[in-house]
Amino acid sequence: MTNRLGMAMHMLVGRQALLPEITSSATERFCQPELNYDLYHSTRAMRESAVRRALRIAVLTRENNYSNDRLIAEGEARGQTVEKIDTSRCYMATNAMSPEVHYDGARLPRYDAVIPRIGSSITPYGTAVIRQFETIGTYCVNGSQGITASRDKLHSHQLMARHRIGMPNTAFASSPKDTDSLIGLVGTAPLIVKLLESTQGKGVVLAETKKAAQSVISAFRGLKANFLVQDFVKEANGDDIRCWVIDGKVVASMKRSAAAEDFRSNLHYGGQASTVRITKAERETAVRAVKAFGLRMAGVDLLRSNDGPKVLEVNSSPGLEGIEKATGKNIAGLIYDHIETYVRPHAVPKQTRRRG
Repeated sequence: MTNRLGMAMHMLVGRQALLPEITSSATERFCQPELNYDLYHSTRAMRESAVRRALRIAVLTRENNYSNDRLIAEGEARGQTVEKIDTSRCYMATNAMSPEVHYDGARLPRYDAVIPRIGSSITPYGTAVIRQFETIGTYCVNGSQGITASRDKLHSHQLMARHRIGMPNTAFASSPKDTDSLIGLVGTAPLIVKLLESTQGKGVVLAETKKAAQSVISAFRGLKANFLVQDFVKEANGDDIRCWVIDGKVVASMKRSAAAEDFRSNLHYGGQASTVRITKAERETAVRAVKAFGLRMAGVDLLRSNDGPKVLEVNSSPGLEGIEKATGKNIAGLIYDHIETYVRPHAVPKQTRRRG
């Protein structure tokens, strides 16, 4: 080999180039025609204009209600393939090579996305099914960890405390000897005594006096129930605000007012819903709360107190009926906007057949 550093043209010629039919020129450059880079632009345009197949989406739920019907109807109206899957009838094959979800004796097809609507009564099993879909690589609108955290009231408040999110003073204890200390940590009566697994206002009791609080706590302990004690925010006057957050933005909000002679504003107990204009602080609090749980979609219930918004709950499976009727917004459509933004349809193998 020869040192070519001093040569005008640093060219290394192979033996094939010395054949008679090959012509080499050591003095000319750029013999290759200039590439046409429009090729790449054309390819991108062709990809964007190509017809994409419909997304295949599963609504994971056991219930027949307004929210699930709206999700199915909205998806089908957009040309997507939406299937309702009963969570309790799913079972799983867990292994390193090909984890699968089975349903009614057959393996479920590959879904592009899953919308979890897990009931509180089957949260442990429901989140296990979602973890299986996550293992497979399916896009889940809400993940298993966020749903699990949101369903445990104590865990929820500990998580919000870690992120410095405003909430009512809350205390929890296991020993009956700590009843008076527990009440003292929260403040004076009236107090809220709440089961850790309470939903839709069930298992929530208002104790208007210290003696009443002691009686309720004693009764809950007698049932071996897990509960927490919480300060009652009087200035809220039985009203709370539900903020719907999707993809880090508050897309809708409503005020829920308690029915006469009831402190719970839940619509299931006769509460009334109306539109409301939320403040910047309330908007930021709702977004921060959902982010703390790692959720992509949630309903945040908060109270207006004298020292700013206080979060009561982050609901990972909020209902659509109240918010859609109160605001007139197509919340189901916004959920599909989110899915269509982040999900691309998987390739479908020829041997894959639609589940009958």
